[in-house]
Amino acid sequence: MPELTRLRAVKLPVADLSRSVEFYTRLVGYSPLYEFPDAEGVLRGVAGELPGCETGLSLRETPEAHSQPGLELMLGVADRPALEEWTAHLDALGVAHSPVIEASIGWLVVLHDPDGHEIHLYTETEHGIDQSDRAGYGRRTTVS
Repeated sequence: MPELTRLRAVKLPVADLSRSVEFYTRLVGYSPLYEFPDAEGVLRGVAGELPGCETGLSLRETPEAHSQPGLELMLGVADRPALEEWTAHLDALGVAHSPVIEASIGWLVVLHDPDGHEIHLYTETEHGIDQSDRAGYGRRTTVS
């Protein structure tokens, strides 16, 4: 099969474009690079970059936008101390979040954007705890 080069971007539906741009800008330093106006010139979407990420984030105004169970935006952070810095940042912004969770292979913090989309801040470093016997936790696949 032909080769893919990367995951280029993730596009999220949002009910209020300006509110979501402001949220992601405050939260992670989102930088919109492109605007998408409709036929009447009304701005209906943006595409941009997340600092430190190769994959872009696009936001498209969809009045009926809402979260969907199982759909998560997972953002990587270096390690547990970096995740603790993120919880302090979230607290300073007044953004509700979970405590630090020992997830399947690393630590994570869960929060939600204004439309209820679930965001995971997940460590790149692994904690080394075997969670494979816990329901809902992942385990390495034997399929290659």
